[in-house]
Amino acid sequence: MSNWRILYGRGVAEDIAALDGSIRPQVFSAMRKVSQNPLPRREGGYGTELGNRNGIDLTGCLKIKLKKPGIRVIYTLDRSEQDMTIIIIGLRADLAVYKNAFQRLGR
Repeated sequence: MSNWRILYGRGVAEDIAALDGSIRPQVFSAMRKVSQNPLPRREGGYGTELGNRNGIDLTGCLKIKLKKPGIRVIYTLDRSEQDMTIIIIGLRADLAVYKNAFQRLGR
């Protein structure tokens, strides 16, 4: 399977700039790896599906977890174009990254 194209949504450039310099390469590496197969795990991919929890509806979104630094990368897929659009990159801190993703999606 060929790599999916990685696109960045509004605000993601600022998310990347805010990351500690030592974490940034890990995030890019994880995104490159996942772009090889960003489908949900139930379809044999790397992504973890998100749903509607605590009133934060991220149904249709997937996430990557970088456990050690506590970073979450939330993305959506356009299967027809093979595009993986990054919505947000941030610390797991409480539910902030999920709330911010919800806002960015305009839901």
